[in-house]
Amino acid sequence: MSFSNDKEYSFLSKINSPKDLRGLSKEELNILAEEIRHRLIHVTSKNGGHVGPNLGVVELTIALHLAFDSPVDKFCWDVSHQGYVHKLLTGRNDSRFDKIRNDEGLSGFLNIGESPHDSFGAGHAGTALSSALGMCVARDLKEESNHVVAIAGDAAFTCGITLEALNNIACTTKKFILILNDNEWSIAKNVGALAKYFNELITKPSYNRIHKEAESFLSQIPYGKSFMKLVSKAKRDTKELIAPSSIFEKLGIRYLGPIDGHDIQGLIHFFEFAKKTDEPIVLHLLTKKGKGFPVAVEEPEKWHGSGPFDLQTGKAPPSAKSSPPKYQDVFGCCLAKLAQENKSIVGITAAMPSGTGLDALQEAIPERFHDVGIAEEHAVLLAAGMATQGMNPVCAIYSTFLQRAYDPIIHDVCLQNLPVTFCLDRSGLSPNDGPTHHGLFDLSYLRCIPNSIIMAPSNEDELQDMIRSGISYKSPSFIRYPRGSGTGIQLKDNPALLEIGKANTIQEGEILTIWALGSFLETAKKISSLLFDHYGFLPTIVDPRFVKPVDEDLLHQQSTTHQCLITMEDNVLAGGFGSAILESLEGKKVDMHVKRIGWPDQFIDHGDSTHSLRKKYSLDENSIFQIVDSILKDLKIRKRRIAV
Repeated sequence: MSFSNDKEYSFLSKINSPKDLRGLSKEELNILAEEIRHRLIHVTSKNGGHVGPNLGVVELTIALHLAFDSPVDKFCWDVSHQGYVHKLLTGRNDSRFDKIRNDEGLSGFLNIGESPHDSFGAGHAGTALSSALGMCVARDLKEESNHVVAIAGDAAFTCGITLEALNNIACTTKKFILILNDNEWSIAKNVGALAKYFNELITKPSYNRIHKEAESFLSQIPYGKSFMKLVSKAKRDTKELIAPSSIFEKLGIRYLGPIDGHDIQGLIHFFEFAKKTDEPIVLHLLTKKGKGFPVAVEEPEKWHGSGPFDLQTGKAPPSAKSSPPKYQDVFGCCLAKLAQENKSIVGITAAMPSGTGLDALQEAIPERFHDVGIAEEHAVLLAAGMATQGMNPVCAIYSTFLQRAYDPIIHDVCLQNLPVTFCLDRSGLSPNDGPTHHGLFDLSYLRCIPNSIIMAPSNEDELQDMIRSGISYKSPSFIRYPRGSGTGIQLKDNPALLEIGKANTIQEGEILTIWALGSFLETAKKISSLLFDHYGFLPTIVDPRFVKPVDEDLLHQQSTTHQCLITMEDNVLAGGFGSAILESLEGKKVDMHVKRIGWPDQFIDHGDSTHSLRKKYSLDENSIFQIVDSILKDLKIRKRRIAV
C-alpha cells in the first residue's frame, strides 16, 4: 500500500451510511478496504490513536454492516478502541474524523451520544457480552426480532465479566451472536489458560464432527464445499471448521471456526448463517493486528496505541528537545532496583506490562513479575494472598482500571490491613482517550477506606521516595501519579523514606497558603510568580505529599498565620483532597477561608492535551490566578509598590 498524501478515496468518499455499501462489487469492497486503511494510517499519523486494532478489523467491520442493519441491529464492541472503521462507515467520515481524539473531534471510543449506530459506549474491556445480553433480554421481552452482535477480542476472555456473561447466555436467550476477534494480542501478548486454549483450537485438528445445519447451509453457496475447506486455514494449521466439543458448546453456545477474518465475502456468508441459528453462536475469527501497515504488524504491542508518527518510517516525529523520563519508566526502574535488594517484592499488572513500566521488573527478575491478563479484581486478590505470606506485592494498575477492583481493595486488602502497594498510573487526565480513561476519581474512592495511606508525588524523584516508603509502611498504600513525562528533576541514587503524613513546605510566604497536590505544584509556582508581579508578595506553597493522613500539624499552624488556604488537585472536588482539608479543619474547629480548585462534578471530555482541557474547564494558571485575584479583592488585599 502506498502512503502518499494525494490518495483519492473513490469509494470511501461516497459512503455516508452502511446502506451505501450495498451496491459495491467484491472488487470494489476490497478497494474500499484499502482506502479505509489508508485513511486510518494518515489520520493516526497526525493524531495518534489505536492503530493496530483498527487496521485488523477493516474487512470484519465492512462485512458486519453488509450482513446486518445498523442501527436496528445492535453492535457491542468490547473496549471499542477498534471502532474507527465503524465510525467511517456510519456517517462520520468528515472533519471530525480528521480531529479524532482531539479538540472538536470524534471520541477514540464508541459513544452513544455521538451516533445512533453506537449502541453501547465503552473504553474498558469485558463489557461487550454482558451489555449485548442485556439488549437481547430487552428485545425478547418486547417481542422484537432484531439481531444483537457482541464483538470481543481474545484478550477480553481473560476478563472476569466476560466469563460471567458466558455462563448466562444460553439460559437467557436463544438469539445471541458472539464474534471472537482473535489476533493473539490485547496490548501485550495474551497470557493464561484461555489464550493457550484458543491457540489449540486453531492449531490442533482435534474435532471431527460438523453440524448438519451448517454443512447444509454452506453447501448451498456456490463453491461452498471448497469454501469450507479454505476459510478454516486462515494462515495457520487447519482444523475442522466446526468444533462442537469446544468450551463454548459446553456452555450451550454453538462454535464455528476458526474463520478468515479478512475475507469479506466469507464473513458475510457466516454472518448470514449466524442470523438463522436458533441458539447462541460464536464465530471464531482470525485477524492480523496492524494489517496493511508493515511496522504495525511487526510490533503489535507498540502499535496497539501510538502517538503521532512518520508515515514512511513509523517513527515518532523529532522533538525540539529531549523530554524528561516518563513517570511509568521511573516507577519501573525504581521497583526493579528495589526488588534486587528486597526478595519479598513482587510486581503485578493486569495486561499492561509496558504501559505501567513493570516490563523493567519482568526483564530483570521475571520470576517475580506477574501479568494476570485483564483481570484487575484477581490482581488485587492475588496480591492480598501474597501479602499474607510475607511478600511485598506491588500492583501497578491505571487509576481508571483500578475502579474495577474496588471491592477487593476494601474487603480483602484494607480490611485485613495487608501490606500491598498500589501504584496508580494515569491519575489525572488521559487527554486523548477521554472520560473512560481519565483518572479523576481515585482520591475520592480511596480516601474513605480505613487503613489506607494515600500519596501523590509532585515530581518523579518524589515518586521514587514514595515507592520505597509504601513498601516499607506495612499497610495498604496508594501512590497516584500522572501520565507522561516528569519535571526533569535530578533523581537520587537512593530513594528516601518519608515520614507518614508529613507535608513539605516549598516556599514560606504570607497571606495565602497554597496546598498544591501532585502535578499542580508546578501550577502553584506559576501562580506565585503572578502574585508577586501583580501584588508584590509571595504566598506560602506546600507540597502535601500525603492525602491521607493529612499533615494536620502544619495545616493548623498555618491557619493561624494565613488569611486563606487554597487547595489544588487533579481529582474531582467531591470527596477529594480539598474535602480532606475541610474535614480536618472542621474536626479541630478551625475557622479559615478555604478555596478548593479541582475538577467539577461531571465527566470530562477528550481533548488535544492536558493544557487545553485545563483551559476549557478554567483550571489553567491564568484562570486560577483570576480566582485568586478575586479572593484577594474580597480580603481587601491591596497591591504593593514594588521597587525597581
